[in-house]
This record gives sequence, structure tokens and C-alpha cells, in this order.
Amino acid sequence: MGESSFFDTMISHLRSTSKYYTGYPKDLGPSRVIHFTSEREFVQLLHEGYPVVVAFTIRCNLTKHLDKVLEEAAAEFYPHVKFMRVECPKYPGFCITRQKKEYPFIEVFHSPEQTSSQGRVADPNITKYSVKVLPFHNDTSAYGFREFFRRNGIRSSNPQ
Repeated sequence: MGESSFFDTMISHLRSTSKYYTGYPKDLGPSRVIHFTSEREFVQLLHEGYPVVVAFTIRCNLTKHLDKVLEEAAAEFYPHVKFMRVECPKYPGFCITRQKKEYPFIEVFHSPEQTSSQGRVADPNITKYSVKVLPFHNDTSAYGFREFFRRNGIRSSNPQ
């Protein structure tokens, strides 16, 4: 019984070498998913210059699966892409501005730029920015995020 079978050896090798094997829990280390606390924190995160993947969630079975996917993707793409989770019942104002009726949903915010026309500004100290927002309709997995970033030209890792 001290000798492992061919099957055990094969499965062990698969677990250690396959990047996409999801049959067993992975040790992802500390959580890289940022929990939304304020719009100010969100804006500061955007100004770091990295794309921000935001999951707008409510309590449901889909959210439990989505949390696992976000943890895995956040660990894989850290520090080039930031992942944030917004609990919409706690922060309804932020979620309502997205004008969606079906939850959970994911949007990717990237490339903040100062707008050229400030329009009517009540306070000269306020600077307006525009940010690109893309709805995420790919497979909710680390692979789905990778393909989404590639297809939309979003840098998600160091250039090699």
C-alpha cells in the first residue's frame, strides 16, 4: 500500500502542472478581491491606472460561485488588474447608477482620462474624468477574464 498507483501518480502530476485544473481547491493565499466601501476609494483605485473588474452582487447561489471565480482570477492577475466586489444591498446608490436589473453582473472599468471639456463646474478644484466601461459577458472563469482582456486590448500582465 506504500506504492502509489499509476492513476494516483497521473492525478498528482495533473494537479501540479495544469494551470486550468479546478477539481480541487487551490491555495490562493490572501484574498486579492477588494470589498467596496466608498465611491472615493473606487475613484482612487481607478487613478492607480490599472483596469478594475467590478462584480455587482446580491446574496444568491450564483454569488457564491462568482466569489470563488473572482478570488481565483484576482490571484492570477494581481497586481496588473484589480478586482472589486460591491454588495448592492449595502451600497444601492452605486449599483443603481449602473442601471441594471439583473444581478450579479460584472463590468470592467479602465483607462481613466481627464476630460477635455469640464462643462459647467461649480467648484474650480473639481476635475472631471471619463473612464471606459465594458460589460463582461464572457465565461466567468480565470480563462474567461484572460480572453476578455486579450480581445479588448487590456494589459493584464507584464509584457514578455
